[in-house]
Amino acid sequence: MENMVNSFVELVRRAATSLPADVEAALRDAREREEPGSAAAGALDTVLRNVALARERSTPVCQDTGLPAFYVYHPLGMSTRELRTQIEEAVAEATRHAYLRPNAVDSLTGHNSGDNLGTGFPTFHFEEWEREDLRVNLLLKGGGSENVSAQYKLPYSPLKAGRDLEGVRKVVLDAVYQAQGKGCAPGVLGVALGTDRGNGYIRAKEQLFRPLGDTNPVPELAALEERLLQECNQLGIGPMGFGGKTTVFGVKIGAYHRLPACYFVTVAYMCWACRRARMDVRGGQVVFS
Repeated sequence: MENMVNSFVELVRRAATSLPADVEAALRDAREREEPGSAAAGALDTVLRNVALARERSTPVCQDTGLPAFYVYHPLGMSTRELRTQIEEAVAEATRHAYLRPNAVDSLTGHNSGDNLGTGFPTFHFEEWEREDLRVNLLLKGGGSENVSAQYKLPYSPLKAGRDLEGVRKVVLDAVYQAQGKGCAPGVLGVALGTDRGNGYIRAKEQLFRPLGDTNPVPELAALEERLLQECNQLGIGPMGFGGKTTVFGVKIGAYHRLPACYFVTVAYMCWACRRARMDVRGGQVVFS
């Protein structure tokens, strides 16, 4: 397999220093909705200035560069072990260039590895597909947004939430209400219905790769996404929890099979710094998006 370390370093740099165009556009739209001179408008002005400076100077959009989560789709016969080795080398190199802050801390000793490598850090999710090209999706998820992510088991009696989409609606709204801006609102919600507890978070984060302007192919979920987007923004939490009209600028939901005895709703909360990037390798050509 060819050496792609430099390309993986560039993937990390792009994710860490340049917000996707749809996310930046959503932030600008949110700024236009807020009252001039309000704390919400001021917060978004600061965010947008920061976004522009980060891109111009190739420096991290946020001081917490997060945990790198790689979702890798590879053709038959490609070594996932070699892919992991090259991506880990790239993560260490990106850390040396200060595109990433050293974030990997040993849970027993408290020691920081200094290069963002450690047991289970970063995270990898490999899937073989029928195509001949390679796709690597990268999500950088900071600690603030990770702390306010949540998982519910339906039925959920405190909210009288049953095992249906109305019950899903209630617990997702509760997750946003409980966050109260602590996840650096406005944010994006990736939601997984079903599967098991552990896979729920993997699938919920996978939803965060969807473009903000796409439409869910499942009509019931498309309607729920739109309703939740409107209702989350009616909570009045606003940017950074200062109050305002924009608390969330995207809700993305996936439904998965589950055990008869279990119905989990997993909410992966992503801060305004929705740092995602994609790298496709087709016929030896590398394309970033």
